[in-house]
Amino acid sequence: MIFDFTELAPLDQYKLLASTVVPRPIAWVVTLSAAGRLNAAPFSFFNVFGAGPPILCIGIGARKPGDPKDTAENIRMTGEFVVNLVAYDNADAMNVTAIEFGPGIDELAQAGLTTLPSAKIKPPRIAESPVAMECKLHSMIEFGPDRAMVIGEVLAMHVHDDAVLDAKRCHIDTPKLDLIGRMHGGGWYSRTTERFDLPRIAVEDWEPPA
Repeated sequence: MIFDFTELAPLDQYKLLASTVVPRPIAWVVTLSAAGRLNAAPFSFFNVFGAGPPILCIGIGARKPGDPKDTAENIRMTGEFVVNLVAYDNADAMNVTAIEFGPGIDELAQAGLTTLPSAKIKPPRIAESPVAMECKLHSMIEFGPDRAMVIGEVLAMHVHDDAVLDAKRCHIDTPKLDLIGRMHGGGWYSRTTERFDLPRIAVEDWEPPA
């Protein structure tokens, strides 16, 4: 079966992408408005794209046509944001922050979350998240009035102490983070507790099939 994306409506394109490109890490983004109002929301069209400089990207849509989400507007106005990663223990709270509250509502308070100050930027980080990345806006690509790709540079990363194996060597106990990823449909997620080890093959060790 072939799906011709040039002929599909955006919603159908989304359904196909979101159902097949899985699991996706979740950017739990905290921002401040120009007036200092706190906002938090999760986005699963997200990943890191290299180091030197350390770059990550987040795809942010609109609530509805002509009604941009607060996250994109705040980043556009202030140039700063924190990407928190979501552990299994954070799942319910993350889901609360995904509710389409009005602009005057503090999503973190609604979810019973607390914050800690960032080291290099104004928006705080989520204390309950095992990993938080302080970011400054590198650039923003607009896809019409309703969608933008935020490209951010990571300035600092906070990792819970119990998940740091060797700080000098930057070794992290990744399984200890117990992160989750976005799957398909309206509410499916996956855990990172089921894993397998597949070492890379050196070219000198490769034996092609007969």
